[in-house]
Amino acid sequence: MTLTVLVDYDSGNLHSAEKAFQRMAQEVGGGEVIVTSRPEDVARADRIVLPGDGAFPACRKALGSYGGLFDAIEEAVTQRARPFLGICVGMQMMATWGREYQDTRGFGWVAGEVVKITPGNPQFKVPHMGWNDLVIDHAHPVLAGIQTGDHAYFVHSYHFQVADPAQRLAHCDYAGDITAIIGRDTMVGTQFHPEKSQTTGLRLIANFLQWNP
Repeated sequence: MTLTVLVDYDSGNLHSAEKAFQRMAQEVGGGEVIVTSRPEDVARADRIVLPGDGAFPACRKALGSYGGLFDAIEEAVTQRARPFLGICVGMQMMATWGREYQDTRGFGWVAGEVVKITPGNPQFKVPHMGWNDLVIDHAHPVLAGIQTGDHAYFVHSYHFQVADPAQRLAHCDYAGDITAIIGRDTMVGTQFHPEKSQTTGLRLIANFLQWNP
């Protein structure tokens, strides 16, 4: 039986994510889903999910404070090519740099930086909060059955400016482009919360649980 690990490093309430992943795993035969902060669980995982709520520097510091946890994630993803899904700040930390409050190094997995949202229309408020339509830029197995116009739920003030357009899989329009989904190799990330995005989010979770790159 395959194992999917949701990494718990005290940076967000994982209850709804856990329930959504467990529900879809049961529906599609996606194996076992656990929430853990133990590096040894990450090391034996077949798939890794890294959520994150709050500020980039705080999440990066919190992840680093768990002895060996990030090292286990990086080894599994970059050395053993385990499928990885970053959610919200978990996706943002895949960047080279985060520019929130202070310059903070990211994982460097997807070149780019995380910067403040600056809508072209002042009537568009920051944070970007609520439902928005996805615009699919590149096909990907994790996006099977998801198309331009499908809705996802966003809550964020900073967004990922990707250096290589080929690694931006989807975006949304919020008086300007905002990256919604990134991906390269066995890594994907969503700025929105799939566990809160109803049909679209559950489809993406199911796809991830069945993805064998």
